[in-house]
Parts: sequence; C-alpha cells; structure tokens
Amino acid sequence: MARFQVGSIRVSWTGLLVLSYSLYLLIGATIFQILERAAESQNRDHFQLEKLKFLKNYSCLDGPALERFVQVILDAWEKGVNPSGNSTNPSNWDFSSSFFFAGTVITTIGKSDPQALCYGNLSPSTVSGQVFCVFYALCGIPLNLAFLNQLGKGLTAHLGRLERSVLITGQHEQTVRILTMSSFLVMGTLMFLVFPPVIFSYVEGWTYGEGFYYAFITLSTIGFGDYVVGTDPEKHYISIYRSLAGVWIIFGLAWLALLFNLGAGMMERLFQLKHIACQPPPEEGAQTKQSKIREQRTIQQAI
Repeated sequence: MARFQVGSIRVSWTGLLVLSYSLYLLIGATIFQILERAAESQNRDHFQLEKLKFLKNYSCLDGPALERFVQVILDAWEKGVNPSGNSTNPSNWDFSSSFFFAGTVITTIGKSDPQALCYGNLSPSTVSGQVFCVFYALCGIPLNLAFLNQLGKGLTAHLGRLERSVLITGQHEQTVRILTMSSFLVMGTLMFLVFPPVIFSYVEGWTYGEGFYYAFITLSTIGFGDYVVGTDPEKHYISIYRSLAGVWIIFGLAWLALLFNLGAGMMERLFQLKHIACQPPPEEGAQTKQSKIREQRTIQQAI
C-alpha cells in the first residue's frame, strides 16, 4: 500500500483518498442543501398558490386559461417541483437527496435531454447553486476518477492474490485465471445488477426489467433520467434511501469500469492473436539471407 511522509507521520495514500472522497461528498451535499432547499420551498408555495387560483377562478375553463396553467406546471416541473400531490411532498433537497445529487455530479451521470441537464429533474435553480455546482464538478470529477482508479487497483490486487493463492495448490494457470475472472464477473453481477433491481422493483413499484434497465443505464453513466429512485410523491421512503443508492452507484461504477477494461484488454489480445495468425510466414530464401548476414557479422566481430 502506497504511503507518504507528513512530518513524522506516515500516511496511507488510499486511506487519505477515501477520506477526502467521503468528506467531499458530505460537504457538497450540505452546501447543495443549504443553497437549494429554500428556493425549492418558495417554488412549491408558488405552485400551490397558482393551483388554488386556478380552482377558484376558472370553474368554466377556457383555452388561454388552460395554456397558462399548463405553463405553470411545466415551470414547476423544470424547477424540480412535482405537480401532483400537495406542498407536504418530501423535499428534493433534504440531505439524502442532496448527497445523491452530489454523487451524480462528480460521477458525470447526466441526462441526455438538453432541456433538463441533470439526473431526473433535480438540478440547481438558484444562481449561487449553479455557480457552486460548476466549481464543485471541476474539483470533484478528477477526485472521482482518482478514487475509482484506486478502487479498481484494489480490486485488481485482490484478484491477483486470489489467483496466486489458488495457484499454490498446483492448478493450471490458465484455468485458474478463467475461474477467477468468472467468479469476479458472477459476484459483481449479482451485487450490482441482479439484486439491486429486486430492491428497486419492490420500493419503487417497477417491474424487474425496469429496475435492471435503471441499474445498467445508471452504472454505465448513460443516465437518461427516465427512471430515478426516490421521486414518487405517493411513497414514503426511508431517510437514507437515496444516500444508499448513491453509495451503490459509486462502487458499481468501479466494478463496471474494471469489467469494461478487462473486456477491452481481452478484445485487444484477441485481435493481436488474429493479426499474428494472418501474417504470412517468412519465405525460405529470406530466412537463408538473414542467417548469412548474421554469420558475417559474427565473423567480423571475431576478427
């Protein structure tokens, strides 16, 4: 494990990176919550007032009134306020949701819709929140890459130790490598792609297929935002639900990134083998000429 000296104290680089990563997420979640929660509350109150005005003044609805009310709904949705339900809906900027948002920022899980650039419809609506989000991402994305890289190295080291421990028993090296990779693939698939959709389908009311789709789209950082956990106003989630989802995303990203790297390495080796197999063998005359040149050089060196 890499260490460096700070005065008379030896500090573990991995431990320091994990501590910095955790503190960065906690600080980001706290600041996002402070900056955005008050604005969200104002937006909720404004939307509820508009709904009351609508119900009071437009008993006989006409076209322009409907268009105006639809625009109010769209504005509320873009600001992260769910139009259904009432003002007692859970906040999008409580600490758990803020922690989840901070994780999606530094892991670059975004939404492909240009009109809603953050995951789901949760995005900063205040100028201060948007400015902080920019600088938070500038510092957090490199930190996230370093953290995932270190986590990937740790997983690779564990795989290597597992291979060496099995090789001691005298098994064939190639067989051991295949078994180790298969175990890593199966365990990671179960932990990050098979079991989590079961939980999501139970908590969110999705089908298992929708839960699996959400898990893969999220961990691969495609992040369409069409499925987001913890956003149904009719459900009562535990306070740390979205925080746990954020932790699952971080470790799942490390596993999937390592898996993609291993797959890319296997493809490169496969193409190299095909390239070597397709190369024609050297001609017999060329081999004889090269051997004569080597003999002449040997004689010259001896003289």
